Amino acid sequence: MASVRNKINPLLCNLPYVLTWRRFGFRTICSGRLGFAPSTSPSVANTDTPVARTKVLETFAEEFEIGSRKITLETGKIARFANGSVILAMEETKVLSTVASSKGDAISDFLPLTVDYQEKQFAQSVIPTTYMRREGAPKERELLCGRLIDRPIRPLFPPGFYHEVQVMASVLSSDGKQDPDILAANASSAALMLSDIPWGGPIGVIRIGRISGQFVVNPSMEELSISDLNLVYACTRDKTLMIDVQAREISEKDLEAALRLAHPEAVKYLDPQIRLAAKAGKQKKEYKLSMVSEKTFEKIQNLAKEPIEAVFTDPTYGKFERGEALEKITQDVKRALEEEGDEEGLKILPKTVDTVRKQVVRRRIISEGLRVDGRCLDEVRPLYCEAGNLPVLHGSAIFSRGDTQVLCTVTLGAPGDAQRLDSLVGPSSKRFMLHYSFPPFCTNEVGKRTGLNRREVGHGTLAEKALLAVLPPEDDFPYTVRINSEVMASDGSTSMATVCGGSMALMDSGIPVREHVAGLSIGLVSEVDPSTGEIKDYRLLTDILGLEDHLGDMDFKIAGTRNGVTAIQLDIKPAGIPLDVICESLDPALKGRLQILEHMEREISAPRIQDNIYSPRLVTSKYSNDALRRLIGPVGALKRKIEDETGARISVSDGTLTIIAKNQSVMEKVQEKVDFIIGREIEIGGVYKGVVVSVKEYGAFVEFNGGQQGLLHISELSHDPVSRVSDVVSVGQQLSLMCIGQDVRGNINLSLKATLPRPKSKTDICVDEPVAPTSQEVNVWAAIEDKSNEQENEGATMGTVTNDSTLNSATPAVLIRSAAECDEEEKSDALNSKGDNGSQSASTSEKKTRIPSSLSESGFSSRSAKKSKRSKDAILDLISDDESEQKHTPEVGLHSQIGSDKDDATSETPMSANKLKLGMKVTAKVHQIRALGLVLDLGGGIRGMYRFESGMKRDFEVGDELRVKCSSFSTKGIPVLSLVKEE
Repeated sequence: MASVRNKINPLLCNLPYVLTWRRFGFRTICSGRLGFAPSTSPSVANTDTPVARTKVLETFAEEFEIGSRKITLETGKIARFANGSVILAMEETKVLSTVASSKGDAISDFLPLTVDYQEKQFAQSVIPTTYMRREGAPKERELLCGRLIDRPIRPLFPPGFYHEVQVMASVLSSDGKQDPDILAANASSAALMLSDIPWGGPIGVIRIGRISGQFVVNPSMEELSISDLNLVYACTRDKTLMIDVQAREISEKDLEAALRLAHPEAVKYLDPQIRLAAKAGKQKKEYKLSMVSEKTFEKIQNLAKEPIEAVFTDPTYGKFERGEALEKITQDVKRALEEEGDEEGLKILPKTVDTVRKQVVRRRIISEGLRVDGRCLDEVRPLYCEAGNLPVLHGSAIFSRGDTQVLCTVTLGAPGDAQRLDSLVGPSSKRFMLHYSFPPFCTNEVGKRTGLNRREVGHGTLAEKALLAVLPPEDDFPYTVRINSEVMASDGSTSMATVCGGSMALMDSGIPVREHVAGLSIGLVSEVDPSTGEIKDYRLLTDILGLEDHLGDMDFKIAGTRNGVTAIQLDIKPAGIPLDVICESLDPALKGRLQILEHMEREISAPRIQDNIYSPRLVTSKYSNDALRRLIGPVGALKRKIEDETGARISVSDGTLTIIAKNQSVMEKVQEKVDFIIGREIEIGGVYKGVVVSVKEYGAFVEFNGGQQGLLHISELSHDPVSRVSDVVSVGQQLSLMCIGQDVRGNINLSLKATLPRPKSKTDICVDEPVAPTSQEVNVWAAIEDKSNEQENEGATMGTVTNDSTLNSATPAVLIRSAAECDEEEKSDALNSKGDNGSQSASTSEKKTRIPSSLSESGFSSRSAKKSKRSKDAILDLISDDESEQKHTPEVGLHSQIGSDKDDATSETPMSANKLKLGMKVTAKVHQIRALGLVLDLGGGIRGMYRFESGMKRDFEVGDELRVKCSSFSTKGIPVLSLVKEE
């Protein structure tokens, strides 16, 4: 058998074992199936061919528990070539962190530390939804988590260590219960401990929440969603390194308690890392540090110290004047070193001059208590606030503090404009966004705008957290808000200026924020004992400059309201600051914040109304899902067409339609199109746009309100007699018609003449027609007006107009019959005769007498009964301000009852629209006094009008009771009343 095989392919018997199918665990294909071979092959076992050994990976692990959750540190199994690699697991969430450093000498004069955090979709068993089905550029959350790791580990690298270091954290698996950011930070610390890179760790990072007043250590994502505190705390064994807080107005006392709880909990991460490093860590490598010799430093110090002191002791210098003076000093020192030929001094000149500046500024602050710009230590820079400076926008504000200035704008959008988030944990969308931009011109520099910037994302997110605490709940305010912050000039704490400007812009846009949010930064200048590293003396600085941030030890940004803190971000430069110093900083931060809030409230103290032509309009309506499907159209084509034609945005969810328009005119256009497609609730007195579909001798049939049909009778075409219908309307013509009722056959009666101006005669009284609503009452987001100081205690909340009645657009409110069916019924009833117009008018009058009862039976409701608010406005418009006194000719309207034998009846029961008849006497109260008449409240939500007679006394007061009689109705069904003379 072997000889046959050798003849077929002589090379088969000479192949090494590692290249054969059996080496890879497969049977030969000739056997008829492809499968796995047993681990030990008899044919191989009987030969002298060596068998490959199984490599056993040596792993090391540490297990411990924090906050009732089991945590595991493991190394040695994955990423063995990395300088340091650790897998940290909490329940089913696992994060891998690796660290590597460059070889050779450092080529820069700073620490080139790069921290990358990545969440790939395989961690939750999902394929990315992008076109390439790959993860793209880093998302905002990944950049923020990378900063969260970078900020606490950077201060612990030794001074002069300028070798390139890269830390990479990747989420391997996520159960959605734990946020991987804390795990990644601790895993990165453990990886640095295992590496040969010099580093002053380890560090511990912990998250603290608060639910119902109780602090929770390592809260889950579910617990964090109901927590009013999200505190991330990083520290060494005895010093604080980083603080990041998002809260809902937590008091300074409670915040201090949370910090003091977080420190011992974070320290629990340290010992497991030390034990793991003792088992599997590398010996720390001797790296060349970039240090300045004492001789060279003293030479540069002697040349630059006195000129630098002269600049920093003169408070008249501005930012750029000071910078130009310091640059001139550097050039003078450079020329002196060039004359001496000191190559070493020239090489390290910028770094050394910066060190001298730092010493001069810090010594002056600690010894004399004076700052660079001449301010006291706890003094806030001059403030300037302006709200509404760009009236075309939804909201805008300018905020300046010293030389720092930001321009904040607010743009409102529909719920569908919310940002979609593609992260492993947390919500799937975000409806409030704050985008921070730091253009090069704000520091008088030339630069190139690129994509997402870590600094811009971090500063914008901090301001976003601060303002999120005062926004109304999503159920009460379901709209998307975008704040754009443009830094116009930068000289320290632009993120806190963004908080102040964003808060004013929110109020300028009319959003019902509870109160203002302000923020500022607290700095620290300390004097350290070189032998022990302990702080001997220190000073806290309120509202630091950019230079004080650069030369100081701490940038402690604190934002909040009068009631408490909403956001914190702490960054430090030394290798830790005692927690007592951090807690001490909370008091000057509160005092400075209250000063800023006072200035902001002087400019704008409550959400203002937006009633100009540029004000946005946001409307939500309830419809059936069938109606919304008609509106969307095939593949959303109809919805997109409406948006393209009007410029509005339409958002559709389950049973809810949201429309956002730039102004009221655009909103009306959109609502007209929506009403024409899916209709709205039919009301007597409502004006609708329709298209004539057929013309008959007795009138025309009009299609309106999403496919419904109504009858436009010949008597309702014009105030003047009409001989032929075709003389006035034609098929395909668009008309604006008013619904005046329903006839006995189920047809909706429409009127064209009711929308036309009424011709005046000598016997007619000058009465304005009521303005019929052009849209249904819906949930409208309404702002409130600016209030004076006397009105501020009444609150500054924004109301929502809610319509209790649901819109049954899918099922018409009345039975609609086609024109053909009406023709058949009219022929059978001999109503389609070709008589003169007088007989038709009489027939119409007869139908009108039956309208109230038929409307009650079919579900129609009178405007004056169901829409009392609208009736009130209509009546006020009915009473004209014309000073001429004219006689009034009574006209029978929808509520008249011709032929009734109860003209002198007296009403003793609760009034309703159907009970009020001609001649009925009722007791009414004066609701409002107008120039030429009274608006009377008849009860039951009904309003009537009474016009003053010439020569009569007009000493009426609101609330007076009058005995009146219903003398007539207007064409819109409004009762016209007259006084009953007492016998």
